[in-house]
Formats: sequence, structure tokens, C-alpha cells
Amino acid sequence: MSRFGTRTEAGFTLVEILVVIAVVAILAAIAIPQLSSYRRRGFDADVKSNIKNATISQEAYYTDKHSYSSGLADLQSWGFLQSPGVNITASGGATTFVISGGATVGCTPGTGDWGNKVGAILEALKQLSSEFRGTNA
Repeated sequence: MSRFGTRTEAGFTLVEILVVIAVVAILAAIAIPQLSSYRRRGFDADVKSNIKNATISQEAYYTDKHSYSSGLADLQSWGFLQSPGVNITASGGATTFVISGGATVGCTPGTGDWGNKVGAILEALKQLSSEFRGTNA
């Protein structure tokens, strides 16, 4: 038997349920920005990897042709495979090249752009090497 005004039913009160919902909402507000940050880093890593691979192909092209490629078609014939969702541009001349890229999916405008200018460094090292050989010969 139960006395008047007391409850014998088991369950949660409205206040307890509202507290749980508030805690879950706070945790979600903390977690969602972190997840987008990790996703952004993943896209950036993909772009950087594509730039590195294009740089390696550019150096392989230079080894054979003694000039850097001015387009992606030449680099693709030297083994460069561009990932989907990544836009890579390449330009080059006799002694230098520039490779830049950006993610085309999952990005907000103005983010995910990366560049690489390795050809000028390689050419400077070659020039120093030839000068060193000239003084020791």
C-alpha cells in the first residue's frame, strides 16, 4: 500500500532528463569543432602529399630533359598521379619550377592552399657544386 502523496513508480524526473540533455549538448558543442579540425588536417595532408609527389616527378623529368616541365601532363607521364579532390598546378622553366595545390572538396574558400618552390633550391645546389669542383680542379 502507498500513502497519499508518495510515488511508488520508478523512473526519471523531468529535471533529470533536462540535465542529461544539457550535458550531451555541451559535449557535442565541444566535439564538433574538433572533428572539423581533424577533417581539415586530413585534406591538407592530401594536398601536401600530392605536391611532394609532383615535385619528385618534376625532378625525374629534369633529370632526363635538363629542363623543368611546364604542365601536369608531362608529370603524369613521369609517374605523378593526382588524387581526386585535389587541384595541382605546375609551371617550370629551364632552371626553376613552381608547384602549388589546393583541396577542392570539404574546404571553406581560402583554405587548403599550399605551394612548393623546390627547383630553385636544386639549381643553387648544382651551381655551388660546379663552383666547388672548379676551385679544386
